[in-house]
Amino acid sequence: MISVKNTTHIQSALLDWYAQSAIPYPWRGKGASPYVILVSEFMLQQTQASRVASLLPAFLKVFPTLESLSAATNAQIITAWRGLGYNNRAIRLRDTALAITTTFNGVVPDEPSVLRTLPGIGAYSSESLPCFIYGTRTIVVDVNVRRVYSRLMTSQPHTGALESMSSVRTFAKSIIPDREAATWHHAVMDLGSTICKARSAHCEACPLTNICPSAYLPKAPFQTQRKKEPLLRGEPRRLWRGRLVEKLRDAGKDGLHLEALLPDAKACGVELAEWMTLIDGLKADGVINVGKTIALSD
Repeated sequence: MISVKNTTHIQSALLDWYAQSAIPYPWRGKGASPYVILVSEFMLQQTQASRVASLLPAFLKVFPTLESLSAATNAQIITAWRGLGYNNRAIRLRDTALAITTTFNGVVPDEPSVLRTLPGIGAYSSESLPCFIYGTRTIVVDVNVRRVYSRLMTSQPHTGALESMSSVRTFAKSIIPDREAATWHHAVMDLGSTICKARSAHCEACPLTNICPSAYLPKAPFQTQRKKEPLLRGEPRRLWRGRLVEKLRDAGKDGLHLEALLPDAKACGVELAEWMTLIDGLKADGVINVGKTIALSD
């Protein structure tokens, strides 16, 4: 385990680096409101930060306040979510905004245990929201943070190696500064996304190279196998699901008849059953209404 002396060195070196190299995302810094941070945290759950940064301003023009977001219909929120994917997040964000407005007087809770009772907020977001909104010294560990901490904890055999989440959280307790917790976590995330990457580590540019036990570690001798996704027409089903929603966004409140919605009006048999499974899933998730036509849900 890193000594107290080295901990202080790591903290100062990384924060100094971040002061010069911080990525100026709109949800960071003193100018970011709790509402903007809340919205961005939902968007960032499954979308790259650069994409969120480009789409967030347009979303905030449509829903500039927590109250306006809490009053949105499913169709309105999904339409404004265009380009972000995983549309269920939009509905959960609206439901969380409604809960905060009605139950917590418009104030985002600062307790992780309370936050976890809200729609769409899991273990990560329940820790990140208090940290980034209130500066609370919580343990925020995403994939980038876990990788950086793993490499700092002990000499790793290659870029693909990671420490267990429980040991990473124990290490985090010792390394997170008592002050500037939000700035610290942003710094670690930036280091992991720009220098201490998953498949390669640019140690020559890292502010922690002289103290990192994993400096200049070799690349993994294997490539991590991603879990295979269910396919439709040779592409992930989630992509087709997104395309159906995109068509319905463009169609507006009148929606589309089934034959106009599907990419092949003559679909039949097994393939038609697969399309209907996608549509049934969107309906079950509250994304669409199915009647004479299919439209985004109210």
